[in-house]
Amino acid sequence: MIVACTQEAALFGELAEGTKAKLKFVNVREQGGWGASGAEATPKIAGLIAMAALPDPEPTPAVEFKSAGDVLIIGPAAAALDWAERLSSQLGISVLITSGGGELPLERKYPVWSGRVTELSGWLGAFELAWRQENPIDLDLCTRCNACVRACPENAIGYDYQIDMARCKSHRECVSACGAIGAIDFARADTERRERFDLVFDLSREPLVKLHQLPQGYFAPGDDPLEQALAARELTTLVGEFEKPRFFRYREKICAHSRSGRPGCNACIDICSSGAISAAGDHVKVEPHLCAGCGGCATVCPSGAMTYAYPGVPDLGLRLKTLLGTYREAGGKDACLVFHDAAEGRAAVLAHGRRHGLPARVIAFECNHVASIGIDLVLGAISYGASQVRVLVTDKVAEAYVAALERQLGYAQTILTALGYGGAHLGVLRTLDAVAALAPAQTVAKPASFNLSPEKRTTLDFAIDHLARQAPTPKREIPLAAGAPFGAITVSKDRCTLCKACIGACPEAALLDSPEAPRLRFIEANCVQCGLCANTCPEDAIRLVPRLTIGPQAKEAVTLNEAEPFNCVRCGTPFGTKVMVDNMLGKLATHSM
Repeated sequence: MIVACTQEAALFGELAEGTKAKLKFVNVREQGGWGASGAEATPKIAGLIAMAALPDPEPTPAVEFKSAGDVLIIGPAAAALDWAERLSSQLGISVLITSGGGELPLERKYPVWSGRVTELSGWLGAFELAWRQENPIDLDLCTRCNACVRACPENAIGYDYQIDMARCKSHRECVSACGAIGAIDFARADTERRERFDLVFDLSREPLVKLHQLPQGYFAPGDDPLEQALAARELTTLVGEFEKPRFFRYREKICAHSRSGRPGCNACIDICSSGAISAAGDHVKVEPHLCAGCGGCATVCPSGAMTYAYPGVPDLGLRLKTLLGTYREAGGKDACLVFHDAAEGRAAVLAHGRRHGLPARVIAFECNHVASIGIDLVLGAISYGASQVRVLVTDKVAEAYVAALERQLGYAQTILTALGYGGAHLGVLRTLDAVAALAPAQTVAKPASFNLSPEKRTTLDFAIDHLARQAPTPKREIPLAAGAPFGAITVSKDRCTLCKACIGACPEAALLDSPEAPRLRFIEANCVQCGLCANTCPEDAIRLVPRLTIGPQAKEAVTLNEAEPFNCVRCGTPFGTKVMVDNMLGKLATHSM
């Protein structure tokens, strides 16, 4: 059952209790009904309702977390010990003091250490901490008997039981006072310590984890008392078992990261704001517990090895196709889609709808995170008849994501402009105030009927083919900026020896061998411009050419180089190329052996 009133969602939900009907809510007031053009918003409202009537996407696999509530509090002694006392009745507490100044509690209710953090990694339920014990007093061994405090002639030891090394004159009377306990050792060798925790409460002035998207279970409120209190409250809720979606799918077979130690594509590693992606030999490794679900990795992946799954492109494509088709059938024209996220972006859309109202042709489209909006999705939307696509970015979106979106949308806009579609079709929005001034851009005369594919390159093939067939000014070749996921290569025939190292390095089967003769063949449609061939070539004979070739010729194998075979001098069997053997003999001619 579709309810077109989100204001009274609580009431309708209460009325529906005990019934078999599943309620779906769609907001037509802020998105369409309000504002100066509300009376003209019927096509948009029809599209929103039709989209809401679609079945929910298939659920994605879950990533599980388990937390027993063992929390590490890191920071200056006064703040760390204060929060330890407050939280000790609700959580399992351990404290790492990074600077002195407070007083240790009289009771040993929880472990207290001191030192400098050397490593902190992990996530909710699985944090690993390494630190270096730098003060001569080991708080884990200290019994807090105060013997050292009384013995120190310089008063260099306070009730934090740490030695102020600036005041200490090395009398070592504290060592004698400690005696058999052995908590004080100025020559301690075992300074490296390591422990595991479920949660981390970092009270350092500068966070120890410096990522845009922090791991779940890690809180770094700084020295603001209110932020500390809010973080402490949330810490107490993170005990038990939890799960989140597995936001991505990864197929290493077509990943262009590396081959045989030669570098290729690092796009997903460079863009990830949570540190979830790392190199793993020829491929990459994604830690699902760290993945925050932004989808930026899928957006910048040229091959489609990394795809977004929450929801996937086919599900989003079905929603777009239904929305735009219904909008058009109801009389709507020049649809401008505005992608926004489900948090700050949604709030911005609702606030704008309340104050100004979105223009009748502007349709807000919610996704989990705007960084997941790639060129396959936006070109698919234009193929379905959208006049324009804008991506709304708020202050919470990492600037690296904004830059990546602008690059990807730039590649797509270059293609549309080259094909003769007039106007500014694609772009990033910082504020919704700008949408009212947007002039409609030219779009296809006949919307596409295909569905978006889970394979990124397949979706791009369908969309570009559809756009090219209806192009006002058809083109067979479009130059693109460096970094684009389409292109060709050139091979210097004077340098190339047809050693075929590039063929073995290519993960996309864009470079091919020939069984008939020494020959290097190339299929442009398969090339993702990863650069592995150029980086692998021992003769430095390969250069990348970013461009888009449209038509069947892009899928046909062309010969880039061929050479005369070299036959064995004894049996006559070909085993290499003449140029390669000549090069080898030339290099050996001056060898002393």
